[in-house]
Amino acid sequence: MSGFGDRAPRPDRPPEGGVALALAATLAVQTLAAFAVYCAPVLAPLAAPAIGVEPSAVGYYVAATYAGSMVGSVAAGGWLARFGPIRVSQAGLALACAGLALGAGALVPLALVGGFVLGLGYGPATPASSAILVRAAPPSRVSLVFSIKQTGVPAGGVLAGAIVPALALAAGWQVAALAIGAACVALAVAIEPLRRRYDRDARPSAPVSVRSALAPVAMALGDRVLRRMCVCSFVYGGVQITLVTYLVSFLVESFGLSLVLAGLVMAVSQVASVAGRILWGVAADRLLARRTMLGLLGLGMGASAACALAAAPGWPVAALFAYAALFGATAVGWNGVFLAEVARVAPQGRTSEATGGCLFFTYLGVVLAPPAFNALLAAGGGYAFAYAAFAVPSAAVGAWLLAGRAHR
Repeated sequence: MSGFGDRAPRPDRPPEGGVALALAATLAVQTLAAFAVYCAPVLAPLAAPAIGVEPSAVGYYVAATYAGSMVGSVAAGGWLARFGPIRVSQAGLALACAGLALGAGALVPLALVGGFVLGLGYGPATPASSAILVRAAPPSRVSLVFSIKQTGVPAGGVLAGAIVPALALAAGWQVAALAIGAACVALAVAIEPLRRRYDRDARPSAPVSVRSALAPVAMALGDRVLRRMCVCSFVYGGVQITLVTYLVSFLVESFGLSLVLAGLVMAVSQVASVAGRILWGVAADRLLARRTMLGLLGLGMGASAACALAAAPGWPVAALFAYAALFGATAVGWNGVFLAEVARVAPQGRTSEATGGCLFFTYLGVVLAPPAFNALLAAGGGYAFAYAAFAVPSAAVGAWLLAGRAHR
């Protein structure tokens, strides 16, 4: 038996077919939305001096972005019910464009507001895709389908690491940000024909209010099984964002790598996480319980973060690539298995709400992690010490999940 608790797999409705189309659409939206979010850490070494701050201050921008994602994810349930997942995805892409345009204003207040607006657009992407995929994916391949869709997150990181440095150096960091925003708008227009297929259950009279927005959080906290998932994602999300946010600055400042080479190292970490998400998804469907898989991934990301203490400027570049790949496969590779489990244990007909409620705590961890990381940097420990400090909670949660599985 796979996962938390004793609930049997229970999709919101029988699979409706068209899994390839559903997966292609949701993967495209997830990839571009993640690309928009991940471009900031890559642009930080260029953009921060222009704005008048240190590159490590990108952590505050990321915190603002995921504060917006917290709001967007919990509000997604009502908006999805009223407008449908495709329309909500289109609105999210438009908000991402607006957020990037504000950030390109090169003023700290505008950048922080832009990050929040970008997060408002990013937050609903996962609940919207879950609402589509839970109806399209065959029950025997739910973990794999969700893991493939979630490869869009590291794929966005790959694009950011591989494309953004060269584009920024050639045309300027502001042009790079605006170009990514334009791509978001183009995708929003391209998926318009899918509304007839996936938005047909939209209910214009569905309530949209503060109370309805907070209902997914209350549901997640009130359910024993979902509450465990919230704890898991709070910690794992925090570790994931430290890797994505600070890796490029770590490599540039501590190892003397060029921005382009550091971006390629980040891209490799995201490629490894794509492979990891698919591998972990297959394993969770065929070999291990999802709870066991999530526990092992917690131990893996904890060990990877702790290994930062051994990193030294004398390391060959190949060793940095290998380390980034290992860290990325674990710290960024857990989400697909997690979301598949949330979809499995969610109350019938409430997958998007359960996803939004759990993601609220994922994003809460993401919001709190960068300021905590910055505080460790300010204390004089350096990047390696800060990464190692984040190894403790992730390893502890991984051990807790495995111990609970063994007890059951």
